[in-house]
Amino acid sequence: MSIRPFRDIKRRKTKEINVGKVKVGGSNPITVQSMTNTITSDIKSTINQINEINNEGADIVRVSCPDEPSTKALKEIVKHVDVPIVADIHFHFKRAIEAAENGASCLRINPGNIGNISKIKEVIKAAQDNNCSIRIGVNAGSLEKDILEKFKEPCPEALVESALRNIRILEDENFENLKISVKSSDVFLSIEAYRQLSKKINYPLHLGITEAGGFVSGSIKSSIGLGALLLDGIGDTIRISLSDDPVREVQIGNEILKSLNLRERGVRIISCPSCARQGFQVIETVKILEEKLSHIKKPVTLSIIGCVVNGPGEAAMTDVGITGGKKGSNMLYLSGIQSEKVLTDDMIEKVVLAVEKKASELENS
Repeated sequence: MSIRPFRDIKRRKTKEINVGKVKVGGSNPITVQSMTNTITSDIKSTINQINEINNEGADIVRVSCPDEPSTKALKEIVKHVDVPIVADIHFHFKRAIEAAENGASCLRINPGNIGNISKIKEVIKAAQDNNCSIRIGVNAGSLEKDILEKFKEPCPEALVESALRNIRILEDENFENLKISVKSSDVFLSIEAYRQLSKKINYPLHLGITEAGGFVSGSIKSSIGLGALLLDGIGDTIRISLSDDPVREVQIGNEILKSLNLRERGVRIISCPSCARQGFQVIETVKILEEKLSHIKKPVTLSIIGCVVNGPGEAAMTDVGITGGKKGSNMLYLSGIQSEKVLTDDMIEKVVLAVEKKASELENS
């Protein structure tokens, strides 16, 4: 039982491209990305982290390739992961060529620091020869010198001009398997740059607020910036940039999309903040259930409400619901209907079993 959205978001129509086996843009679902923070040449650690990120629900994973040992490591890494790998390239065009030849599905290049046009053209040819897409990553912190001199400071118009300039370079080489980002650590600058760019091109847009900060501040900044754009129908793939575990980036990215009914994956929990009326410890219960239900991939809605003020109403709109009652006797709801009274001591187990059963039904339907 899913909650009917108040309104559906009409997504902007973009060109469909391939990032390995994943399609981005067009009518395809918005994908979630993250980036490893291991030393890429430490092959075992990098593989383990990629798989952790993928298991959390990432569709695409980016790895940094600052040196030749890192690009060489890609050849072995891609054999042991089941997700397309994006090679993050800065300053040295040869690293991009090596990454394309060693199995990267996409090259993320920042034209402002990759070198002159002749070097960029060599990167394009390597991408063409190896069926590799390219992300043009324009960043407010590393704009081309002449553009920065023209506009005096990073601004939406400067980011858009940089993006358009570099799109033309790729198009002149008959390369269109590309996506673009125009990122800044400033929420307002980012939003306006993406809005302006979306009116000028039909390539997929990679959304992000770069260098957003720690878990709390970065999640909030990213939610505001990406949420505003996604509500406008702008965006085909997203990355939440946090100074934290990459797995948490994926968690926040998925939650943003789930909140906007743009993605259905895993358990969506509706829970109250708790108060003196609660019939059980709501906050602790939510924490436990989030962990115990993290393995669920199918979209299941679960309401956890501490008392009868809003509990029955929320439970009527979710697949599984629990509402706090007096003296440790709580009501379990299944598909919006009262099922049985459950003692607090048995509640966690009962809810987990109910959610797993619902997920299994969805799996087999």
